[in-house]
This record gives sequence, C-alpha cells and structure tokens, in this order.
Amino acid sequence: MILVNTEEVKGREIVEVLGLVRGSTIQSKHLGKDILAGFKTIVGGEITQYTEMLDEARQVAIDRMVKQAQEKGANAVVNIRFATSAIMQGAAELLVYGTAVKVK
Repeated sequence: MILVNTEEVKGREIVEVLGLVRGSTIQSKHLGKDILAGFKTIVGGEITQYTEMLDEARQVAIDRMVKQAQEKGANAVVNIRFATSAIMQGAAELLVYGTAVKVK
C-alpha cells in the first residue's frame, strides 16, 4: 500500500478514485504514567509518555485507514491528513484520513 500526503503518487498514474478512507483511535496512558508526565511539566522538557501514546495511536489509526482502503480495492491512499484532539485529561483522539485510489 502506497501512502502519501500529496495529491498524486510521483511516477504513477491514478486510474480510479475509490473515495474517502479514515482510521481513528482514542488512546490514554495509565494513571502512573500520567502522574510522571505531570512531574515533567514542572521541570520542562519532552513528555515522552505522551509522545509514545501519540505514536501508538497514529499507527493504530493508519492501520485502520489502510484496512478500509484495502477493502475498497485500493493500492494507494493519497492526500493523507492527521488530526488530533484532546478528549479528556490524559486521553487523545487521533484521526487519519485520505483518498483511496488505484494507481498503475
């Protein structure tokens, strides 16, 4: 599966547009890691617990989008975009979407 954030796949021709595909997930860290992240905000720096949480969420969402694209018969997804929103303290939704296409 070819995944790009551009409107086309360089060197390939889009022969069929199959429509919108998306994947999403809501992820949270357990209370212990949330407390450690809270301490990190006091001293500053990267909060690796949240970085890891969003990396995991991004991969789950991408996998779900790819599955939808495969079910439509696509071999590529173009114009991929990500959106993230806070749902509650320590939990975030990650959405990925794009256009499923067939390329040759």
